[in-house]
Amino acid sequence: MSQKTADMRAGSRDFRGGDRSAAGRPRVALVLPGGGARSAYQVGVLRAIASWCPPGTPLPFRVLCGTSAGGILAAVLASYAPRFRQGAAALDRVWRGFRVEQVFRTDASSVLRSGTHVALALLSGGWLLPPPRSLFDNSPLRQLLEWRVNFARIRQYLDAGHLDALAITATSFASGEWMSFIDAAHPVQGWERPGQRGVAAELRLDHLMASAAIPFLFPPVKMMGSYFGDGAMRQTTPLAPALRLGADRILVIGVREPGRSPLGASLKGAPSFGQVFGFMLDTLFAEGLDSDLERLERINGLLASAPGAELFSGMRRVEALVMRPQGDLSAMAATHARAMPRSVRALLRTMGAPADAGGQLSSFLLFESAFTRPLIEMGFAEAQSRRAEISAFLGLGARRGSEQEQGAEAEQRSEADHVGHRGQDHAAG
Repeated sequence: MSQKTADMRAGSRDFRGGDRSAAGRPRVALVLPGGGARSAYQVGVLRAIASWCPPGTPLPFRVLCGTSAGGILAAVLASYAPRFRQGAAALDRVWRGFRVEQVFRTDASSVLRSGTHVALALLSGGWLLPPPRSLFDNSPLRQLLEWRVNFARIRQYLDAGHLDALAITATSFASGEWMSFIDAAHPVQGWERPGQRGVAAELRLDHLMASAAIPFLFPPVKMMGSYFGDGAMRQTTPLAPALRLGADRILVIGVREPGRSPLGASLKGAPSFGQVFGFMLDTLFAEGLDSDLERLERINGLLASAPGAELFSGMRRVEALVMRPQGDLSAMAATHARAMPRSVRALLRTMGAPADAGGQLSSFLLFESAFTRPLIEMGFAEAQSRRAEISAFLGLGARRGSEQEQGAEAEQRSEADHVGHRGQDHAAG
């Protein structure tokens, strides 16, 4: 993945904190697209970057932008803004020990009730029971986040200048727009363009739950008098919030491996409902990012072909670096699908997404350590292989020597253990 540059009209910047961070360095933004259980890869990349930083180092990102599971990760990082290593350690520990029941109810009675509700609603045309709001009950995730994400502390860190802005994106079912809800250290002027809006907000739990409400799987969330769902449904330009918030550099950690056929060459016959649904989710969480990066690359080409265009057009360059998994996450999920609770496996099999053929759908729902741990290690290893490039991009000082690296890794695991001893920490679904 090569470094790219993006552009933004200077006159349209809405962030009122100036062109650069207070220290005069480039304002670096982190963009975390959604991906359900696949976001374990993002945790691995973040864990690697944190291991390169000395203890007590604050976040190397001044702006955090997240959608769906990525939005929850962003909120957790924001709550550790002055202590990046500790925040990465907290995420690492939770995702290594994840269980599906921490995200949605998997007991046999709940899954059977959900399946029966769907069947009766279909058979009776909605007379016996109204259509269900979702396939799964994700109240366990709400309870976990309510207990562990401290929004007051995030606000405190924004006020103290440890972070410039946190943006969480959700989709409005009423207007059809994707909306970025922004909590910032300085006043933010909202923006409105066709299909998108940015609004200043005091972030709370409902914003995270709405952003992570994957269509059909989890119920929409009521806010501002209407219902909202997963931000990825309409977010065709996922880099827009970071650009609007004045980012000079953007690190994007995606969750879809590039250049892979979504259903794969192993598909035999017509795809089942479950396989088509998995295909839809894969497209939902990836195509917007790919299109946005392509669009930015084309604009860069136009600027490069016209010297002086930046000066006269009012546009500026914003560097972007992209990290995406190089392995087949659907194949990995199919390998570990039996780690999912039996009740959920039975429901997915009914949908036509059994363990050996439903890896794509399972890869979004497999919040089990058997799947998340290998993904974390994949993200960690791939970030390590690009350490020099990422460090230079983020402005991190290079730490050389095997003893230093081993010490950093040992300390980070110690921090994770310390977090774990205080009880189960932040989760992200």
